[in-house]
Amino acid sequence: MNAAYTELTPDEFAERAQTLRVMSEKCRICPRGCGARRHEGEHGLCHAADGVVVASAGPHFGEESVLVGTMGSGTIFFTGCNLDCSFCQNFDISHLGSGERISVADLAALMLRLQERGCHNINLVTPTHYTAEIVTALAEACVRGLELPLVWNSGGYESIETLRLLNGIVDIYMPDLKYGSNEAGQRYSGIEDYWDVAREAIREMHRQVGDLRVGPRGIARRGLLLRHLVLPGDAARSRNVIDFLADEISPDTYVNVMEQYYPAFRAERIPELSRRLRPEEHAAAVAHARSRGLRLAD
Repeated sequence: MNAAYTELTPDEFAERAQTLRVMSEKCRICPRGCGARRHEGEHGLCHAADGVVVASAGPHFGEESVLVGTMGSGTIFFTGCNLDCSFCQNFDISHLGSGERISVADLAALMLRLQERGCHNINLVTPTHYTAEIVTALAEACVRGLELPLVWNSGGYESIETLRLLNGIVDIYMPDLKYGSNEAGQRYSGIEDYWDVAREAIREMHRQVGDLRVGPRGIARRGLLLRHLVLPGDAARSRNVIDFLADEISPDTYVNVMEQYYPAFRAERIPELSRRLRPEEHAAAVAHARSRGLRLAD
């Protein structure tokens, strides 16, 4: 089974890449719509200007088991982020700019190297602000034989306009659904409409790819896979997240209810986030997900 993007013609790839480049000239790639003139060297709120910055790449064995298999998920970690999470555990990449600037041709070659190493997919981590460059690189890599499923591993704060340009390109959407209220998004990530925007984005993702489908070797091929990090004191409003997925997306939604929270970055300045998650807090979120019939990923 080939990846969805292999069905696009070169002209379709070129048209979408050009539309995305225009959108990034006065940037509206993500819902922040900050208007940064990135092609003139201005930095957006995501810290990105022109070009691509990659922090690391390689087979990853710490992702969900349906992505990892035996040969690993072919992850590419992009520098920068369109969120400002106070507890970010990768803050050196997302906020401090750790990474190397590479060309679009280099990005295409990187995807092909991951395929040559036997990875089961190409897993783009925090890719949103580089959507135009990624689509351009993907077109080149596809011509050169790339066939792996494409995973869009984002923070969930996505523009519907941008997502529609990814329809038929992305095989597996894997967003975080970080919060179940706008208030939490504002307090912890500096986004006043996170819950409203993320819900609409996840609806669009599911419309495009449907529920997660897993092949005979236990490897995901296409569909929606959610992540939700439980925060201390139910600061993320986990029940709202779980109920939304069960009631408005699909009771067959795969969700990884994650327990690895610890105070990182600026979290110790926020009283309710200044401690580790307690086992019973995570267990309560998992129990609610089970009670609503969701499929628990690990």
